[in-house]
Amino acid sequence: MSNFGADRHNWSAEHLRRAVIAAGVALWAWNVDSDAFEMDEQGFALWGMPVKPQVTFEELSAHIHPADRDRVRAAFTATRGVMGPYETDFRIMVGDEVRWVAARGQGEDAGIVARTMFGVFLDVTWRKQAEEGHELLAGEMSHRVENLLAIASALTNAASRSAASTEEMAEDLVARLSALGRAHDLVRPLPGDQGNTALLGDLLSVLLAPYDDLGAFKGRVRVAVERMGVGAGAATSLALIMHELATNSVKYGALSAATGTLDISSTTRGDEITLVWLERGGPQVKEPKGLAGFGSKLVQRSVSGQLGGSISYE
Repeated sequence: MSNFGADRHNWSAEHLRRAVIAAGVALWAWNVDSDAFEMDEQGFALWGMPVKPQVTFEELSAHIHPADRDRVRAAFTATRGVMGPYETDFRIMVGDEVRWVAARGQGEDAGIVARTMFGVFLDVTWRKQAEEGHELLAGEMSHRVENLLAIASALTNAASRSAASTEEMAEDLVARLSALGRAHDLVRPLPGDQGNTALLGDLLSVLLAPYDDLGAFKGRVRVAVERMGVGAGAATSLALIMHELATNSVKYGALSAATGTLDISSTTRGDEITLVWLERGGPQVKEPKGLAGFGSKLVQRSVSGQLGGSISYE
């Protein structure tokens, strides 16, 4: 066993070299008078440049992302007046690849040896990507929560006007919010997966699963739609629509009969999709009279407003 801890003077140059390579650290030296940079092999590999005795700061600058170039130049120029350690993060271009680099060193003229400052470059691309992913996730979650709260508020106000009792209002509201929750679970954002899409068939199956157990046999709700993704906004609207149509079916349509069935299918033409909701085996259908209720208005508004489509009944 090596006794590095016992006597630091036993650390050889080879030990230090291996430690630097293992840590992915690139070494650099900067002559503050000539602006010449020297780097080790890891430094040249990080910057995607061929190895040579030294490079100029202008040569390095050509590889810095245009949006960061002036800031990096100013930061390096200011290091001579900085007391103590400093760190600057910036992007570099290696072909079509963007890498994040952290430049660390020691400021102040008193720390300069032979007019040369020393420091390291670290590849922090993974860390920056993780930070960007977390920021995107936080923004997506904030936006999603705001939308859901707005919808919940609107549903609560509408239910309070149309319900005959507080029990009826609570039951209706809980059912609608549960449908939203099921859709939300299916398209919740995950780190590293910013698509936030669910398959249409999976979404419909999950939303309608609670209604499949209400009859004489299981499997009377059948979903056969084309394979396509559904984003978060569309999923929220579809959750409200499916819940309303299923609730009406349980009250008045095929799902109110023990052996009634519900089939949902789809066809596409260009960038337009048509969903068909087909009920069989229910009671005689009667055309509704009078003004449309809240549920019907909600469906119409969701289809035309949020989904940019239309709905028709037979």
